[in-house]
Amino acid sequence: MVFVGLAVALAALFLRLGFWQLARLGERRTINTITAARLAQSEMPFDQIRREAEPARRRSVLEGTQDTANEFMVTGRSRNGSPGVHIVTPVRVAGNDTAVLVNRGWVYAADAATADLTRWRERRVTFHGYALQLPASGLPPVVKGRSLRPLGVEGVRTLVPYPVRDLYLVSEDSQTDKTPARLPLPALDEGPHLNYAIEWFSFAAIALIGSAAVVHRARSESRVADHAA
Repeated sequence: MVFVGLAVALAALFLRLGFWQLARLGERRTINTITAARLAQSEMPFDQIRREAEPARRRSVLEGTQDTANEFMVTGRSRNGSPGVHIVTPVRVAGNDTAVLVNRGWVYAADAATADLTRWRERRVTFHGYALQLPASGLPPVVKGRSLRPLGVEGVRTLVPYPVRDLYLVSEDSQTDKTPARLPLPALDEGPHLNYAIEWFSFAAIALIGSAAVVHRARSESRVADHAA
């Protein structure tokens, strides 16, 4: 029967998707283990970790001068359900013409796009935090004034008139009501992959059991018809 063949084909597809989600879950667990191990390591100077083969998600300390004239906002950032922006400030390091971006944290913005940057400036020359890789641009960035979305290489090049490292720092420094709210550590949850896998396996079972039920019913009706004849 065509119906049975279609049901089997769909079940095979659903099973494949389920196992794919389990593979994704395994990858995520591996990344979580690596991330936890890196964050547990001792803090190192930024210039030292950036030279390592795998510098991302390492705790680091950076010293330099904030270039507040070229800081910018990453728009559309939420915190505890409230709209806001992230403030990113270039830090110039003595003896180097390439700056390091520091994500100083989140501030409230009703439209998730505009904020008074001068209100959130800090008198700080030393930053402590963890390093992340500056994403390569996928879709064209949206740049408006001193705001950007998403954070990525191309958008940064538009807003900052000099070279910056492709590794940036997320500040974990102390905060007050006059500083941005610092961002949390990278999430180490397992995501939705296990639930998705269970759903796909359920769909496969429904397809197989449903087709078997239809075949059984068709055969039973056929036997009844033959008996009546």
